[in-house]
This record gives sequence, C-alpha cells and structure tokens, in this order.
Amino acid sequence: MGSNITSTSIIFLLTGVPGLEAFHTWISIPFCFLYVTALSGNSLILFAIITQPSLHEPMYYFLSMLSTTDLGLSISTLVTMLGIFWFNLREISFNACLSQMFFIKFFTVMESSVLLAMAFDRFVAISNPLRYAIVLTDSRIVQIGVASVIRGILMLTTMVALLTKLSYCHNHVLHHSYCFHPDVMRLSCTDTRINSAVGLTAMFSTVGVDSVLILLSYVLIIRTVLSIASPEERKKTFSTCVSHIVAVAVFYIPLITLSFVHRFGKQAPAYVHTMVANTYLLIPPVMNPIIYSVKTKQIRRAVIKILHSKET
Repeated sequence: MGSNITSTSIIFLLTGVPGLEAFHTWISIPFCFLYVTALSGNSLILFAIITQPSLHEPMYYFLSMLSTTDLGLSISTLVTMLGIFWFNLREISFNACLSQMFFIKFFTVMESSVLLAMAFDRFVAISNPLRYAIVLTDSRIVQIGVASVIRGILMLTTMVALLTKLSYCHNHVLHHSYCFHPDVMRLSCTDTRINSAVGLTAMFSTVGVDSVLILLSYVLIIRTVLSIASPEERKKTFSTCVSHIVAVAVFYIPLITLSFVHRFGKQAPAYVHTMVANTYLLIPPVMNPIIYSVKTKQIRRAVIKILHSKET
C-alpha cells in the first residue's frame, strides 16, 4: 500500500473517454453541441418565464426552478469536461474537486426536489382545481424553493466534508471527467464505510424519497382522472402531465442506470462507465427545454414570440 498523503496537497487526475484519447477532439464536438443546447435552451425558457406575464403562474415558476437547476448542473461540469477534450487539462485540486462534487450533487438533489414540487402542482391542479390558487400561492412556492435549497445543503455538506477526513494513496486517477463521490472514495487508503453510509443516506433521503412521492402523486392523479366520466376530458386532463412525466423519466432513468452500472457493471469497458456518467449529467438539461417547448403550448408560444422579436 502506498503512503498516505494529506488531502490539502492532493491533485486528482480526471479522465476523458478511456481508450479513445486520440479522438477526444472529435468526441468534444457532440459534447460541445449538447452544452450549447442545454445552456441556450434553459436560458431561453428562464427568460421567457421572467418576461412574459402570462407565464407568471405556479406551474411555470416551478419550470423556471427546473431550468435554473439544469443550468447549474451544466455549468458545474462544463469547464473540466471540455478542458479535458480540448486541452487535455486533467489536473484538479482536492478543494476544487470537492466543490465541483458538492454542486453536482446539490443540483441533482434540487432537480429531484423541483420534479416532486411539479408533481404536487399537477396533483392539486387535477384533484382539487378550485383550491389550486389557494394552495399554491406565491409565498408557498418561495417556501418550497427555499426548503429544497436548505435540504440539499444540509444533506450534502456532511457527505462532502467527510472526504476531508480520509487519507489518500498515490493513485489519484479518477474514472470520470468530473468529481464523483464514489470515485473519490475509491482512492482512499482508509475505511470509507461511514462515508458510504452517509452518501447513501443523503441520496435515499432526497432523490429516493422524492421518487416514491412522485410515484404516489401519479397514482392519486390517475385515480382522479379515471373518475372523470368523459374519455375526452380524461385525455385532456392527463395531457397536462405528459411533459412532467417525460422530464421525470429523463432524469431518473440515467440516474438509475448509472447506479446499476457502478454496482453491477464492474466488468463493462471503462468507456461504458464514462458515457453513462456523462449522459446522466447532460441529457436532462438538454432534453427538458425541448420537452416543455414541444409539449407545452404556452411555453412554445412565448419562446416563438421572443425569437421572433429578436429577428425583427
């Protein structure tokens, strides 16, 4: 076993796509396109909601929170990922690594929280529409947003801080182009069982609980929809949930896939782990603006109006 090294002096080495280093410049092209799409799409959605009075409603306030978290998630990995592909800048200090890890996890938890809030929004709108404006007031939406931020900070600060208590061996090569909690723990020379337990507790008590509550919300929504007599009304009512259902799938499927690959796909080629990890971070920020622009008429109109005004 290599000798231990104090955390403050550590320089980690990030990894691009293992085995395909010679093609990093070419690989950067689709990644760069995805980043541009994510940043421009979410910025446009956010700008539309802020500037269009017709979108100043609870559903769109939650959508603006979703776009904000997607922007944060994209920016958290943008520099290191493109730095590797373009300039082979693999080094990252221990403190910078912890900061990036915190923000990636924080925006992941925030996205899960916002998706849960959006599920609650749809549940109230469908199950009790007469009380919708009373339940989801502006002050309550602010409270939900603040509570989500506080929950994320409290859950993740301990998880990240515990990494500073570990000792690390000479091997400082990470498996991804960004700092990922299990990846950093793997390099420790000391016992990481407490770190693993705290990390799992943080994710189960946030993303895990949120996913169960989202599922429960849709069970109740479906029960309400089925009680509607007219098939046409059922279809119209449930269509208001389609965008959110797709957004939930786009967020949770890559996240679950990454968890399975890390735990059960140890024999898979290294580039498979890398591509799944990058997909988990890039696909939701890219797809959410497209989903809501295509499936939500009010957002589509607002975006077209903004783009048209810029052209003229």
